[in-house]
Parts: sequence; structure tokens; C-alpha cells
Amino acid sequence: MTIVILAAGYATRLYPLTLNKPKPLLPVGGKPILEHIFDKISELNNVGNCYIVTNQKFFKDFKDWAGTFKFKAPIEAINDETTTNENRLGAIRDIEFAIKKKGIKDDLLVIGGDNLFEFSLKGFVNFAEAHKPSSSLAIFDIGEKEKASLYGVIKIDSSSQVVNFEEKPPKPQSTFIATCVYYFPGEKVNLISKFLSSSNKSDAPGNYIKWLSENEEVYGFAFKEKWYDIGDKSSYEQAGRGYKAEK
Repeated sequence: MTIVILAAGYATRLYPLTLNKPKPLLPVGGKPILEHIFDKISELNNVGNCYIVTNQKFFKDFKDWAGTFKFKAPIEAINDETTTNENRLGAIRDIEFAIKKKGIKDDLLVIGGDNLFEFSLKGFVNFAEAHKPSSSLAIFDIGEKEKASLYGVIKIDSSSQVVNFEEKPPKPQSTFIATCVYYFPGEKVNLISKFLSSSNKSDAPGNYIKWLSENEEVYGFAFKEKWYDIGDKSSYEQAGRGYKAEK
């Protein structure tokens, strides 16, 4: 199984913290966000190559980090060659970029580089493998529809199949939201290029999940453990307090 970490954003809402440091390398609970993610990945037994998709501005930061971080599988930073927030590829195109550049054909686990979560990745991958050849994603019950409207909202049936997806709907049908943790079986990885060939929505991955769920079965792994979406200073500080309290 190949791992792709999405880390090519410029995190402008976190300025000045991210003017010269990429968001995934900001410290939370005494170590970079990215290291918390790799702690979760370490639970898995079948990890192959790990790729961190980044940009020209922060490529050296991730390359240097990968050169010193000890892990059981190879970690490589790859540069999508964008230089600003205005010319960035967007998350969906960055997934496609990694697939094409590295010739990925096996099962693919994609994780957002600013995604802090406490659920077991092993549990998620077991769920996803049980639902192959369909794709799966991790979903979180945020509890309030007003909060859900700020995210991609998922509705699942009794078998956990995604039956509806809406990106930031004003009137959500559910309080389940998509987190940036996705599992795409090897035979499905090239579908992302098919989506992009007919769509200009290349940023929010939820747009791809919506299209995918309308064309074939997609399953949602619901978890109840803590999850932090670090998008701005407030959420970053909240994550810091949360991880400090757990120590």
C-alpha cells in the first residue's frame, strides 16, 4: 500500500506562522503535525513507499525533515513545482500528480498533512479492505448541522455506503463530515484522471468523492475519536490545547 500525504498548500490563514514553515511541520504537543500522522501510519503492516506532495516553496523543508525522521518505510518529498497560493494545483490534482509521477498502481492511502486524528488507521484500513474494490473515506460526526455546513457533508445508509455528498451545504442532510483520509484500491486510482478530464474542480477532495459516489459505491468509516482540522489559528491553538491535555 502506497501512502500519499497532501502538503502542497500555502496555509495563508495561518500567517505569519506559515510564511516560512509549512503547516504540517508546525508543532503540536511537542512535535510536528506530520509526525503525529506517521505515528498513526506506523500501526499499519503493509506500508510501502510514502510520498509527501509539496510545492517549490517548502520542498526543501520536507526533504530535510524526511532525511532525519526515522520510519519503517521509505519517505520521499515530491515537488509539484507550484510557487504561490494562486498557482497551486489543488488537492485533487496533487493526488493525480503523485499517481502519475510515481506510477502508483497499488492500493493508495491519502491523508491530508494538516489532519490530526485519534482513530486507528489500522481499523480504517481493515474497513476499507473489507469493502474493496470500492473506495472508502473516514467520516466524523461533528454533532451540529451548523458546523457541518462548513465542510463536505456525508450521508450514509445502514451498510455505511455513501448515498449523498454535498460540499458546504447551507442546509446539511447529516452531521457526518468528510475528513481528509481516503483509501483508493489499486484498480481505482486512475479514476481521478477521468474525473479531472471533465471537471475544473481540482481543489477540495470532496468534489471527487461526490463524483465517485454518484458513479459507483463508496463507503464511509465513521469514527468517534478526536479529530482536528487545522485550518486557522483558532483551530491550531485548539489542537495544541487538546494534545497538551492528553499528556
